[in-house]
Amino acid sequence: MAQYKDKSGPQRRTSGKVMPGSVFEQAMRARTTPAPTVSGRWLLAAASLAIVGAAVCAWGALCLLFWQGSWQLLYHPTSAVTRTPASVDIAFDAVGFATNQAGEPRLKGWWIPAAADARYARCTLLYLHGQNGNLGDTVDHLAALHNLGLNVLAFDYRGYGQSAFERPSEARWRQDAESALIYLTATRHVSAGTIVLDGKDLGANLAVEIAAAHPELAGVVVESPLEAPMQAIFNDPRARMVPAHLLVRDRWDLNGAARQVRMPVLWMLFADGHAATAPPSLPMETDAPLMRVWLYDKDRKSNEQANSISRWLGDLPAKGSTP
Repeated sequence: MAQYKDKSGPQRRTSGKVMPGSVFEQAMRARTTPAPTVSGRWLLAAASLAIVGAAVCAWGALCLLFWQGSWQLLYHPTSAVTRTPASVDIAFDAVGFATNQAGEPRLKGWWIPAAADARYARCTLLYLHGQNGNLGDTVDHLAALHNLGLNVLAFDYRGYGQSAFERPSEARWRQDAESALIYLTATRHVSAGTIVLDGKDLGANLAVEIAAAHPELAGVVVESPLEAPMQAIFNDPRARMVPAHLLVRDRWDLNGAARQVRMPVLWMLFADGHAATAPPSLPMETDAPLMRVWLYDKDRKSNEQANSISRWLGDLPAKGSTP
């Protein structure tokens, strides 16, 4: 009998018999081969691994989000500067310093010079504002300081006002304050021994840190320092879900810095009410000469504050003079 080859596939037919390897034989073999099975234990292990992996990824994303955004629990910068010393008829120079690689200043501020015959014209006050707002919110306070007869340099940290935008942190604040000191001593040729630091709120904590690192300065005014600023971050409910102390590098150790200060300190604390009800004393451990002032009456607070600073300045030992 004649043999033929089916062009549609590899099988051959000889004498009516189906040769091995035919489509029919493969189909029959497939019908008799049992389907593979997966054990329930394997499925359970795979599902458990998938759930654990998803949980780890979600927790890692939460850590990343907390690391990126936790600073906003403590620092509250604004960019629009709505007031300047000109709004209270005080002459000033807008200044920029701490330039980047392109030669652009990263920090913007105001230089408010004292009159040549002013009482404390030999002194220059470096003002460090707090964690909220920007330089425009300090105009009235700067005017009161200037009226004492001081030269004043005030500036915005990075991330605040017109300064370069970067996420605020303790390390960046310290770098910015150091840049302001360099600007005063190297650019304006102000003697370090005539520079007085003045900080308010978290800026007061910064002033204490800078004072600890620069004993050559004349003194430091500490206005309402924050006793435990990091609690704003670490006490947040989201901080309990992540290793917050590892993710956040800021510490703001007020007492640790204060113990290293070796210059005269004027510590100003504010409270509502009357002197008859004295508030408890906040701890600030330092061996430096310390003058502590409580201010109570809201209506006269600015005058009392200015008078306290004036008396303290008058008692400062002279360390140097402006060339």
